[in-house]
Amino acid sequence: MNVIEVKNVKKYYGDVRGVENLSFEVEEGEIYGFLGPNGAGKTTTVKILVKIIKDYSGDVKVFGKNLREWGKEYYQKIGVSFEFPAVYSKLTALENLKFFASFYKKHLDPVDVLKMVGLDKEADQLVSGFSKGMKKKLDLARAFLPDPEILFLDEPLEGLDPESARKIKDLLLEMRENGKTIFLTTHNMYVADELCDRVGFIVEGAIRLVDNPKELKVKMGKRVVKVEYIANGDVDIKEFPLEGLGRNEEFLNIIRNYKIRRINTEEPTLEEVFLKVTGRRLV
Repeated sequence: MNVIEVKNVKKYYGDVRGVENLSFEVEEGEIYGFLGPNGAGKTTTVKILVKIIKDYSGDVKVFGKNLREWGKEYYQKIGVSFEFPAVYSKLTALENLKFFASFYKKHLDPVDVLKMVGLDKEADQLVSGFSKGMKKKLDLARAFLPDPEILFLDEPLEGLDPESARKIKDLLLEMRENGKTIFLTTHNMYVADELCDRVGFIVEGAIRLVDNPKELKVKMGKRVVKVEYIANGDVDIKEFPLEGLGRNEEFLNIIRNYKIRRINTEEPTLEEVFLKVTGRRLV
């Protein structure tokens, strides 16, 4: 079932295009990634979906209801985190979450949410002393606080160290397993590849392609196997077509008679797929 449906949406900032002819659907319980370079329309799309931008043309439905018809109750169902954290520097981390919790009819325990993102030890520290990554984690905690049905996350791992990024990735995957829908924007191909069930390639305000990342790489990759092996003390590399591989005598001879260092298929990165499809790089 689709929980988000966007059809022919257009938004301009004067003469500057935000999005144009934008159409896509997001299924319940999936992580859907908007993959595109800076300025492609990712943040504009999120601002439309969370009702910050209202002067757009086209149709948007969330939970089967026209987005324009949703009132304040909509914000009880969604969690939002933008690329630049929206937190209060003169409050502690816990005070921030307690303040935001007052906006919701129901919410998770702020202490538990801080623990989820790895900020429980800094709960009583003023946010003014936080690093960029710590502020990002607090902003994500704010998004998780109402235990939302849909999460809108704009560049959710931007500014995080590798350990924190891994923790948040695992948390998002766990949320998906528990039935939550996650809509995230990113220009980071590794984030999209690892997290997303489907990605939409957005360039110049419009979707060019939607598919599963792994399927995209299979479709766009060369159907060959590369074998790296030791021959006469030197490393040699040969490629063989996947078709008929089990009957390829040269391939079988190498496998039987040489020390194999590595065998792998030639798979493009998601960035290479993006470049092939759109003619644009992600950054």
